[in-house]
Amino acid sequence: MKSTILSILLSLICFSAYSQSDAPFKAYIYNKEYKVYMRINLYDNDIKIPGQEIFGEIGGFLRSDDDSRCWIITSSEVNEKKHTANLEIINDYGSEDLTATLSYNPKDSVYTLKQNVGSTIKIARNRKWVKLPSTMQFKRK
Repeated sequence: MKSTILSILLSLICFSAYSQSDAPFKAYIYNKEYKVYMRINLYDNDIKIPGQEIFGEIGGFLRSDDDSRCWIITSSEVNEKKHTANLEIINDYGSEDLTATLSYNPKDSVYTLKQNVGSTIKIARNRKWVKLPSTMQFKRK
């Protein structure tokens, strides 16, 4: 009985490690410095924004801990060999858009979001807009 339970636990641990490295663009990632996070599933595009379900299922979004507004991933193209994804992003008002690249480094499990062309991602802090840097790093949470 103990060996069966141990086998099941080891299988679950192996599966968990396998699935994280096998599907890097299905994750909840966080940037501690700017208190922003991304919830993404660029494979199935089945993410719903809490409180904004009207947008339906999407590839993901970027949001601040302190603000309900968000930036929505409208389309993406994943390159598994290079561990990158090209993203098209809009704000939830639809008034600003940009393209960005999200890359994953499997050696240190760090994601890098680099804004390419278009608007700058802004978040609200103390009732003022704050521009996020054009390159930011995220970790799985």
